[in-house]
Amino acid sequence: MIIIDGDYPMAHNGLKFQRDLTKPISEVRSAGIINSELDSNGHSVMASLPEMRKGEVAVAIVKVVCCILRPGNDHGDVPTDLHAYASGKSQMAYYHMLETMRQVKLLKFQNEFKEHMDLWLNEDDHMDSPVGMVLGMEGADSITTPDQLQEWYDSGLRLISLSHYGVSRYSHGTGTGTKGGLVGHAKELLQEMDSLNMILDVSHTSDESVRQELEIFEGPVIATHQNCRSITPGERQFPDHQIKSVIERGGVIGHSMDTYMLWNKEIDWANIPSVRPFPKDEVTLENYVDHIDHVCQLAGNSFHAAIGGDTDGQGGMIGAPYEIDTVADYQKIVQLLEQRGYESEDIENIMYKNWQRFFELYLPT
Repeated sequence: MIIIDGDYPMAHNGLKFQRDLTKPISEVRSAGIINSELDSNGHSVMASLPEMRKGEVAVAIVKVVCCILRPGNDHGDVPTDLHAYASGKSQMAYYHMLETMRQVKLLKFQNEFKEHMDLWLNEDDHMDSPVGMVLGMEGADSITTPDQLQEWYDSGLRLISLSHYGVSRYSHGTGTGTKGGLVGHAKELLQEMDSLNMILDVSHTSDESVRQELEIFEGPVIATHQNCRSITPGERQFPDHQIKSVIERGGVIGHSMDTYMLWNKEIDWANIPSVRPFPKDEVTLENYVDHIDHVCQLAGNSFHAAIGGDTDGQGGMIGAPYEIDTVADYQKIVQLLEQRGYESEDIENIMYKNWQRFFELYLPT
């Protein structure tokens, strides 16, 4: 079955660890082992473009990810605005070069998305097909001022989450608790996003920031990789009322494969353990499907839950559910949904149609 993956920070890891993600997954993993000082998790990589084709991943929301290193944010990876801007631009260039190489197709407009999906849905073998990509930004530190947004939009950026880890330029995010809200010129950025008909991603954003965002921002809203706090405690997951807010806005919630977001005990997101305090087999795809099912029950239908793999964002397969070795194993979700009584139409909604409908409606014309 076709899959649309709601979250894959491809360029960040590809550039940081010098991975050649045009190669088969076995070659990417062996290169990581050889260069273990550079890429200690290279043996754990879940995705490459050939592996995505093998797993029938027609489209991924790929990310530009960059955090400025600030007091209290040891997750930051660059020191200044200049570095944040340049890092973001280099990641955008990575995706554009993949398109030049005909490895991917950047889906910037409704018609491009529809044509790409028609191609994938009407061919039997995808191994020579470009993988579709919608460009997003996870944490907006690379956008140094709101009036710079047009430049990013013209390069193909279509969706933004204001925060990632720590306090970003615009809002409180993961690891800052739930009460801190928007900061700086967040309102101006959200208004500029509205004017360009961009999409707001509320993932990685504190409860108070989400509340304020939804009051200001009038456009389409999604959560690319977000799980349910009522199942997995902790600030990184959303409480039910926020899930309902996304549903009420017609949004889609992609569910993360990160086992920190699936383990049934709470972790401290301000002090994430460097090694997972549980064996890999303690978190399974059944736990993952629990979150999908919870959103479907809250919505009363299957139109708002989707896949949001956080693919390789959690350190690869060592941080994914027990049954997951590569992105091709996302297909195993289908059988688990069938076993829970989901009909074929509902399963198609979750695996790809919800994301498809959303982007065919809300990408610019």
